[in-house]
Amino acid sequence: MTEDEAKQWLVDQFDVSRETMATLQGIADAVIAENDHQNLISAATIPAMWDRHIVDSAQLLLHLDEGSRGNQMPWMDLGTGAGFPGLVAAALLPHRPTLLVESRRRRFEFLRDTAKALGLTNVMVHGGRLETLESRPVGVISARAFAPLPKLLDLAHRFSRNGTIWLLPKGRGARDELESVTSSWHGVFHVEQSITDADAAIIVASDVSPRKSK
Repeated sequence: MTEDEAKQWLVDQFDVSRETMATLQGIADAVIAENDHQNLISAATIPAMWDRHIVDSAQLLLHLDEGSRGNQMPWMDLGTGAGFPGLVAAALLPHRPTLLVESRRRRFEFLRDTAKALGLTNVMVHGGRLETLESRPVGVISARAFAPLPKLLDLAHRFSRNGTIWLLPKGRGARDELESVTSSWHGVFHVEQSITDADAAIIVASDVSPRKSK
């Protein structure tokens, strides 16, 4: 989709206000400016920022029902990097706590400073590895290019409870990754097609827990 179509999609799907659109533009502008100082995103994707990054992040909300969208348990985004999808989720769900986990110091500082500059008071940023974060129940776990699915589940399942939704953007190997964990993990898993990339998919899961070894 074109950049104008991407912006209209956001308005049509989420009834995005003018103020929220300005916040999303602020995220885009901050990423583009910071990209001159550290490699946050591929420079080739900058002309398609709204499609490739903003809408690509926002589409995850389509896989939450109304109850899940309104849930006040934190949304935890792993390896947030440039802010996708975590900062976008925080902008679209401003009353929901959003926890961004980023171990790289310069990216942590970028996320912290951008959230503060844009008035995203619902954002908390953990500057460290996920293993150093104290366990707590969360309502959503998202991760974009954080780790292969077996490792991701192993590291993050301690934050998951009944009702926690996992939203995991993956590439064309999503179904193979999912197949690789079915013998070791319980849960309700399915794969959804990405609306921004024909070669990408989203693994959506709930009630995730490790199988007990025999």
